[in-house]
Amino acid sequence: AKVLSKMQNFVQDNLFGDRSFLLLDGGLATQTEAQGCDITNHLWSAILLKTNPRAIINAHRAYLDAGAECIITASYQAWQQGMVELLGVTPEEADDLTRSSVTLANTAITEFTAENAGIERPLIAASIGPYGGVVYHNGCEYTGVYHATGDEIAELQSQRIAVLEQTNADLLAVETIPNATEAEVLVDVLAAVQKPAWISFCCRDAEHLSDGTSLAEAASRFVDHPQVFAVGINCTKPVYTRESIAVLKNAAPDKKVVVYPNSGETFRSTDNSWHGASELDDTAEMAAQWLDAGADIIGGCCRMGPDHIRAIRQRLSEYR
Repeated sequence: AKVLSKMQNFVQDNLFGDRSFLLLDGGLATQTEAQGCDITNHLWSAILLKTNPRAIINAHRAYLDAGAECIITASYQAWQQGMVELLGVTPEEADDLTRSSVTLANTAITEFTAENAGIERPLIAASIGPYGGVVYHNGCEYTGVYHATGDEIAELQSQRIAVLEQTNADLLAVETIPNATEAEVLVDVLAAVQKPAWISFCCRDAEHLSDGTSLAEAASRFVDHPQVFAVGINCTKPVYTRESIAVLKNAAPDKKVVVYPNSGETFRSTDNSWHGASELDDTAEMAAQWLDAGADIIGGCCRMGPDHIRAIRQRLSEYR
């Protein structure tokens, strides 16, 4: 209890401060593509860490200018072996590139604060995407189906997290976790980290992860976790978000709740494209409902861009 209280106090004092909630950015890949970048590769937007780092800075700036108070790094799909194979770098250079995702976020924040005197410095969340999405890059975030042992998942995720722990990121964003095996493995992996972390799940509906696991069951694994300060959902259809908040709050009542859904469209891995109807007719009003339902950290994922974050910021200004 003392350990949990210490973490909770640290999070409140150092991450939230006087804020009643924290506003995240939107989809980094969404914005880099809008800027004309081609990220149709196994590293996704992480390829830009080597080929076009300025594009990442510009994408972060677009969200900061829109009002984001926390930006998530371009390391979601970064992993050592994938970078070695695709970019022809050494393992050490691959790790340097992964760490540079935080450096680029810092650069964007420095530029932003220099132009906006008196604003509270935004936070940096170092992104760690799911094992399956990183290794297979086949959209398995949305099915939860991939063949890996717990030891294989633990080895890869521990290595990736260790690299990002060496940076000055404010926290770790362990994102889009789609199945029970990885959720269980991450309980132990994240117990060894020093930075505060959130874990967010990719869900097929309001109550189940992509593989059908109960969201309440997955979240409850982190009830007494000393380093995980928030549980949540991301890259899930917005229509499920409000109900999922209630599930999360019941399952882990002492944790903060983080939600950053996608547009509601469906991802097609064969050509890395999105199809179907967007659910973002009134993003800002939906965000207000999420806040009323008890969310503490709100933002967007794939297909939610700076205009959506700006609209949310304007709508939620009354809550400040």
